[in-house]
Amino acid sequence: MTTPQQTPFSADGLPLLIGSLPVNDPLVALHDWIMTATPQIPIWPQLPTNPYEHMLHQFAEGLPGVVEESIETSDSRIYYDTEVAEFEEAQLAFYEEYLQAAEDPELLLNSRFAVSKQRAQGIYTLTDAAGDFVSPTALKGQITGPFTMLTGVHDKEDRLGYYNPAIHDIVVKGLAMKAAWQALFLKKQSRLPVLIFIDEPALAGLGSSAFISIAAGDIRTDINEVSAAIHSVGALAGVHVCANTEWDLLLSSEIDILSFDAYGYFDRLVLLKEQLHTYLDQGKILAWGIVPTSSHEAIEKESCETLVRLWEEQAEQLCRPGRDLAAILKQTLITPSCGTGSLPPVLARKVLDLTRDISKTLKERYQV
Repeated sequence: MTTPQQTPFSADGLPLLIGSLPVNDPLVALHDWIMTATPQIPIWPQLPTNPYEHMLHQFAEGLPGVVEESIETSDSRIYYDTEVAEFEEAQLAFYEEYLQAAEDPELLLNSRFAVSKQRAQGIYTLTDAAGDFVSPTALKGQITGPFTMLTGVHDKEDRLGYYNPAIHDIVVKGLAMKAAWQALFLKKQSRLPVLIFIDEPALAGLGSSAFISIAAGDIRTDINEVSAAIHSVGALAGVHVCANTEWDLLLSSEIDILSFDAYGYFDRLVLLKEQLHTYLDQGKILAWGIVPTSSHEAIEKESCETLVRLWEEQAEQLCRPGRDLAAILKQTLITPSCGTGSLPPVLARKVLDLTRDISKTLKERYQV
């Protein structure tokens, strides 16, 4: 793939959301929730009340060998099967279309890699409303990460898709093209810089017995392949992990934005202080998940003032000559620690309000 120049984007302490919201209407999610909290960088809302938008289903369409059953029922299943008679023919058609899109990304817009309205109505809601936005600086999208998809999909004998070479390659390349389609679609509809976050909650399981034989370098290679596809259409690539993981794997990858749960796990990430400085020296961005989402009690007890103070205490640990709090804030996006789709609406609303208010306070305080 050729790599066009990326559209300039500066984080500047702006507020940003992760993805999911506890509503079932994308118009309500966009106009009443997202645009009131993060109008500078609108996201397309993921609505987990729709079974087609569950993490493993949302980006599975068009991937040969990945089988979905009874999606709209409580017996919903998703698994892989490479032994069915039609698999080889479907695999060949997939790679033919993949190679064409890799050669000419413009072909993505009308390809199998397009994400349907049934699976992500929020993307289309966002682009339909793009002309109504007041001075946005970028748009954000998100996609299930390859590691999460490949460790979430099993065959009928319960073997992980990660260990099946055919499925592994199809999923990585399929997600890469779907991420590139999304970035290109958002960019063409809005003429704005686009950020695409690769959601990798399963990376929290690294080091456990279930994944003991998986090498970090192989995971990084897959993430880099998805990132390269995003870069190929001029967008920025981020990775979101909502728990602890092997942070050096991500800091040494080709992503542009690291999205992490600062409220719960900054103390683990900051152990890699030199790697963090190297990462920031490259002009890359930290999506600082300072607003808690995993604990109702934490959401209820925190305020803008307490979380601003927490950000300052954390960021001070990264200060050094030539990198003060203002400089760190310029390379920071203020975010919740994760999505809010599983929260009661009243708590989700507080998370969004806190994200907006913390950003505003910090930008005014440090004149960013």
